[in-house]
Amino acid sequence: MITLVENSISTEEYLKLRAAVQWRKLSENQAIQVINNSLFFVKAVDDCGNVVGMGRIVGDGAVVCYIQDLIVLPDMQGKNIGSLLIKRLIAFVNELREENTTLMLCLMCAKGREKFYEKHGFIARPNDMLGPGMIQYLQD
Repeated sequence: MITLVENSISTEEYLKLRAAVQWRKLSENQAIQVINNSLFFVKAVDDCGNVVGMGRIVGDGAVVCYIQDLIVLPDMQGKNIGSLLIKRLIAFVNELREENTTLMLCLMCAKGREKFYEKHGFIARPNDMLGPGMIQYLQD
């Protein structure tokens, strides 16, 4: 059984999850800032107390939020953990939304993961109304 735990993740847990999916390495200070500056965190914990996934929300909490760092350990993928996490993240953002307003919930998904996010109501870009998402890496 998987338990979702909100707003409680250590830098060690966060960095371990990132490493497990071979994402860019962060410094410990970056990880601390990530945790402190996120609007919301949710982690998935198995029966043995192991963290097997997580997701977080960043943004202004009023007009636009982003799902960031949705991670499920590779050997735990395909077990509905990602869906549990994303449903909770969507619910959190919907709880922030003022009545009779629109709040944009955005994300950038890894190549090949589009169908997973479409299953949860996201729209792929580009399309007739929206251009492509873009990114710039600032580094030395």
